[in-house]
Amino acid sequence: MMGWYGGGMTGFAWVGMGLFWLALLGFIVWLVIRLLPGKSHEPAAAAIPPVSRVAAPAVPASARALAILDERLASGEVDLDWYRAVRETVLESREGER
Repeated sequence: MMGWYGGGMTGFAWVGMGLFWLALLGFIVWLVIRLLPGKSHEPAAAAIPPVSRVAAPAVPASARALAILDERLASGEVDLDWYRAVRETVLESREGER
């Protein structure tokens, strides 16, 4: 009848159990730190280079209007007669910009 109750946990079982509890405790600590309000856990804003403040070349509003008008004609949104009439109006107003 010797060994009826088993030999208990072996050395490997104790090591495995210890590693399991350490991993669980580490996960809980990580989760608490992650959920607490305070400092951002994102990369520092200083690591992002500043945006250049160089001004983009000025494009007249009429040039953008003509580009949109051309896109609408190409996509079939407008017919050719309407396109020509609006284009003429834009070009006339463009002369007033100068």
